[in-house]
Amino acid sequence: MHLPVRKALNKLSRMSFDEFRTRLSQELGKRAEYALHQIGLRAPSGISPHSSEPGRFFFSPDEIPGRVALLKEHLPSAITETVTEADEIMAHRFRLLGYRDLDYGSEIDWHLDAVHRKRTPLKPWYKIHFLDFDEVGDHKVTWELNRHQHLVTLAKASLFTGDDKYVEELTRQFHSWRTANPYPMGINWGSSLEVAFRSLSWLWVRSLLAKNPNLNGQFDRDMLQSLALNGRYIERYLSTYFSPNTHLIGEGVALFFIGMLCPQIPGARRWQRKGLKIVLAEAQRQVRTDGVYFEQSLYYHVYALDFFLYTRVLAACNRIEVSESFDSVLKKMLEVVRVLSLNGPPPGFGDDDGGRLFNPRRNRVKHLSDPLAIGATLFGSEQFRFTNVTEEAIWLFGKSAVVAAADQQQLISSTAFEDGGLYIIASRGQRATQMLIDAGPHGIGQSGHGHGDALSLQLSMDGRQWLVDPGSHVYVSSQNRPNERNQFRGTAAHNTVRIDQLDQAVPEGPFSWSSLPEVRVEEWITSFEFTFFSGSHNGYRRLPDPVLHRRMIFYLHGEYWLVRDLALGNKDHEIEVFWHFAPGFCASSTENCLTATSEEEKLVLLSASSGWSATVKEGSVSPVYGEQQPASVGVFKTRLPLPAEHATLVLPLHSADAIGRFQKMGTTPSQGVTGYIYTEGEVDDSIIFGDGQPWSIGAFRSDATLLFSRREAGEISSLIFCSARFVEFDGRLVFAAPQAAACIEWILGAPTPAAKPQSLEFFDEGALRHGTPVR
Repeated sequence: MHLPVRKALNKLSRMSFDEFRTRLSQELGKRAEYALHQIGLRAPSGISPHSSEPGRFFFSPDEIPGRVALLKEHLPSAITETVTEADEIMAHRFRLLGYRDLDYGSEIDWHLDAVHRKRTPLKPWYKIHFLDFDEVGDHKVTWELNRHQHLVTLAKASLFTGDDKYVEELTRQFHSWRTANPYPMGINWGSSLEVAFRSLSWLWVRSLLAKNPNLNGQFDRDMLQSLALNGRYIERYLSTYFSPNTHLIGEGVALFFIGMLCPQIPGARRWQRKGLKIVLAEAQRQVRTDGVYFEQSLYYHVYALDFFLYTRVLAACNRIEVSESFDSVLKKMLEVVRVLSLNGPPPGFGDDDGGRLFNPRRNRVKHLSDPLAIGATLFGSEQFRFTNVTEEAIWLFGKSAVVAAADQQQLISSTAFEDGGLYIIASRGQRATQMLIDAGPHGIGQSGHGHGDALSLQLSMDGRQWLVDPGSHVYVSSQNRPNERNQFRGTAAHNTVRIDQLDQAVPEGPFSWSSLPEVRVEEWITSFEFTFFSGSHNGYRRLPDPVLHRRMIFYLHGEYWLVRDLALGNKDHEIEVFWHFAPGFCASSTENCLTATSEEEKLVLLSASSGWSATVKEGSVSPVYGEQQPASVGVFKTRLPLPAEHATLVLPLHSADAIGRFQKMGTTPSQGVTGYIYTEGEVDDSIIFGDGQPWSIGAFRSDATLLFSRREAGEISSLIFCSARFVEFDGRLVFAAPQAAACIEWILGAPTPAAKPQSLEFFDEGALRHGTPVR
C-alpha cells in the first residue's frame, strides 16, 4: 500500500463520526459550488429590504466626531501615522507584516505575493496548495493585503482630514477586489479565517463612514451582499476540525459581528447566536486554567485575547450578557500579559503571526501589551492600568478609555503560571530584572505554533531585553532557503541546551512536530533573598543513548543568576548551550566567558566548566514576520561522556566593573553534591546543590538540596539552605531539626529580628527568615 494511501486511511480511522460527516459535507460543498460557478450560477448572497434595526457597533455615527477629537488631543501621532500610510496606500504601496513599501502598481493584483513576485493562479480555492511556496509564494503576504485592513486606514484618514479622495480610493479597491475574486475562485477564498478578517474590516468601514453620502445606496448594498456571501462561506467551512484554534475563534467572531450588525442578511440571527456560542466555548477549551493560551505562543495568546475582547465589548454594547466564566478567562489572559509586561516589552515565545485584529501595524512585541488598555476600561480594574491609552481603546470606548489609562508603576515579583509552564524570576533593586523560563508543554496536538524551546530563558533589565527569543521570521520558504522556518523555531534558536545538533522535537511539516518532549517542573521556590527553579525535559529520549536535560536556575536577588545544565545519559554526546543576545549589543568571547556590552552596561556569562569552548557567531532576530535583524549568539560547546553538566553565571555589571572568578569548588566532593564558588574582591559566594542525602564539600556538611553562603573577609554574612535537617560549617553545627526545614535564610545584621533555633549561637547576630517553596 502506498504511503499517502496508508496515511489517509490512518487519519480516517481516527475520525469521529461527526468529524467525518463535517469534512465530507465540506468537500461535497466545495465541488458543488465550483460546478455552479462553471455554469454561470452564483452562490446566494441576497439581502432583505425589511429587517430589524442593526445592532450597535462600538460607536454610533454621531459619536465619531468625539472619537476623532479625542485622538487629536491625546494621540496626535496616530493621526499623522494613519494619514501617512493612507497616502502610501493611495499610491498602491503597502506595509504588509514586516515588509514595507511593497509596490502593487497602478492596478492591484490581489493574487500576488509582492515580496517574492509570485502570483497564485486563478483556480478553485480548494485546489490551491497555499503552503507550496513554488505555487503561491508566501501565502501570508497575499492574505495580509486581502484582509482589507488598509481600507480601514483609508476610512480613518478621510475622517481625520475631511478629504474624500481616500473614500474614492477605498471604493475603487473594493470593487476591484470583487471583480478579481469571483467566488469560489482564487487563493483569497482559501481560508475561513481570512474571510473573517476581511468581513471585520468591511464592518469597520461601514461603521466609520456611515454618514458619508458617497457610500450610501449601491456601494452599501454591494458590501452587504459580499458580507452575506462571507457569512455563508464561514458558516459552511468553519475550522472545527481543520484549525480548531485562533482560526475557529476568529470565524466565530466574524459570524457574531455580521449577525449583530447586518440584520438585512438572511441567517443573520442564526450567525449571531452561533458565532457567540463558538467564542464562549472556545474560550473555555483553548485557554489553560491559569490564563495561558494553549498554542504556547505569546503572539497567539494576544491574537486570541483580541478576538475575545472584541466579542465581549460588542456584546456589552448590545446588552448581551455573557457568563462570568468568560470574563474570568479574559481577566486571567490579561493577567498573563500584565505580568510579562512589567519590565518593558513582553518577551515573545513561540510563533509570531505578524498580523493584528485592529491595526496590523501594531505587530511588534512592544505592542503585545495593548489589550491591557481595553481590559482596564472594560473591567474598570486598577490591576491593568499601567499602560498609556491606545488608539484602539479610544475607538472602542471613547472618553472612558482616556480616564482608565494610567502610566503607573506596579510591583514586579517572581510569578508562575504553572499550567502554561511560564515561570518568571523577577526583582526590583538597583535595576529591575525579569527572567522568563519556558517550562510548558510544546503546544497542543502537533504543536503547530510551538518552538523547540523547552527550558529556554529570556532576560530583561530595566525595561530592555538582553537575552531574547529570536522570533519566527517566516512560515514557508523557497527552495533556495528551505530550512529558514526550522532555523528560527529549532532548539539552536533558543537559550537552552541542544544535544548532538538535534532539535528537542522532530520537525515535520511547517506546522507540526513529532517526538514531543515532556517537560516537568521539579522545584519552584520564591523567597526573600533568592528564587530557585528546577525542571527537566526528555526530548532526547529518542536517541540510541537517551538523554535527559535538567536545568536549575538560582537567582540571588538583585545580583546574578546561576544556570546549571545537566545532560544525563551514558555515552559520548555533543552538547551546546546557546545564548541569544538582543540586537544592538556588541558581543565577544574569551576563554570560559561571553560578554555583551552596550554603552555603560555589560552582561557577562561565565562558565565554570573546563573543556568547553566559548564562541560568538552572527545570528538573526526577527522582530516581526518577514523581517530580520543581525544579532550575536554566544555558544558554550563540548563533546564528552555523559552524565555531564555545565554551569553559567549570568552577571550584569557596569562597563567598568571588574569580573570575578567563577569556578567549581575544588575540594573532592562526596557523591550527589556539586558546588560552585564566585569570588570578587573579598567576597566569596558558594552555591551548593545536593540530592537530599548527607554530603560534604569544602567547609560544609549537610543534606540540603540547595545551600548558599556568602563570606566577606572570611566571615559568613549570609546563609541560605533548603530541605535540610542539618548544616555544619567547619565542623560546627549550624542548624539541626528532626524534620527537614523547607527553606531558611540568615542575613548578618539584617534589621528584622526573628525567632532562632535554641542553642545555635550562629544565628544570634542576624535575622532568620523562613521561606516556603511553592513546589
